[in-house]
Formats: sequence, C-alpha cells, structure tokens
Amino acid sequence: RMGENDDAHEVTLTKAFSLGMHEVTQSQYEQVMGDNPCRFKGANNPVEQVSWEDAVEFCRKLSELPAEKAAGRVYRLPTEAEWEYACRAGTTTKYSFGDDDTELGDYAWFSGNSGQTSHPVGGKKPNAWGLYDMHGNVWEWCQDWYGDYPSGSVTDPSGATSSSGRVNRGGGWFNTADNCRSADRYRNSPSYRNYNLGFRVVRSSGK
Repeated sequence: RMGENDDAHEVTLTKAFSLGMHEVTQSQYEQVMGDNPCRFKGANNPVEQVSWEDAVEFCRKLSELPAEKAAGRVYRLPTEAEWEYACRAGTTTKYSFGDDDTELGDYAWFSGNSGQTSHPVGGKKPNAWGLYDMHGNVWEWCQDWYGDYPSGSVTDPSGATSSSGRVNRGGGWFNTADNCRSADRYRNSPSYRNYNLGFRVVRSSGK
C-alpha cells in the first residue's frame, strides 16, 4: 500500500530489483565520476549537491564499467513506488519502525539530532530489510516525474508522464520528523542541486 490517507492506493511490483543498502557515498561517487561536489566532505558521507541529471549520469557510467558490464549488472534510480516499498519493508505505519516519532533518532539523522550536517551512512539502525538511512540524512532522487497518484490499483507505476520536477524521498538532516515519513514526498527540477539531496541506486538485472 503506497501513500497515506486520501493518497493511499494499492501497488503491485512485478519485477525483481536490488536497492543499495545506503545512499551513494562521496567515495563511490568520486570513483565513478571523478569529482566530489559536496558541501559536507567525508568519504563515507552521502554524496550531495548532485542533480537528478548527475545521478542518472552516475548510473550510466557505473553500468558501463567493464566489471559491471561483464556481470550483466545495470544501475538506475528507483521508481517512487520501489523506493517506498523498500522504505516500508513490509510495514503500514508512519515510519518503517512504527508510528512513534520519538524513536526516529535511532534510525535517522534529521533536524532533531544532526547538528545541521550530513553523517556517514549506516550509522543508525536499518529497517527490517537491512536498508540504512531510508529516513533522513539526505533526501533521495527517484526516477519519476512528480505528479498526483493514480486512483485505484496500479502495477509497476512509473510516475507522471511529465512535470516540472522529479521526485525526492526520505527527508534529510535539515528536516523535521514529519518530512522523514515513509510516504512523504517532494520534488525538484532535474537540474537542481542542494546539500540536503543525494540518491541511492537500484541494480535491476544481473547474472
């Protein structure tokens, strides 16, 4: 079940995918792209100050590396539905750990504990599926254009056909607990960059 309240709707995902355990780090980004654009420098901190276009280019370049090509691995951004499915990890509550936002500090870096900076990935508790920082640290780009959810059940949704912004999910170090909910969503222009915004990748195939 995706979304919440009046936006809640049934989604069926039919294609297997693997999602990164954590946000792409600065070290990983630099290995592939050759630069580090971040404001908050740290090899294991999430990459930030990257646009949706930068994230898509990272996925393209990573997929083209000889070792990845030889293994048949292809990388991309998650769809918004894939992201929320992975974030929820089987739950229907406000957060992947329940409804009590006083517990958020155990799972997320957000405005209440971050000291106004990003932090190394994997430093908080993971969700039930072993994914770290799905709540907080930095917002994450998704593949989809931002738009109204469909009414009724859908299968493998890929978002709006067009819009002025691409979806951001998860909340970040700058945001309140409310912005870190599993269903909370935002959007920005594909060329937008901010020190509160990064991404993680999906591996969509492999041998």
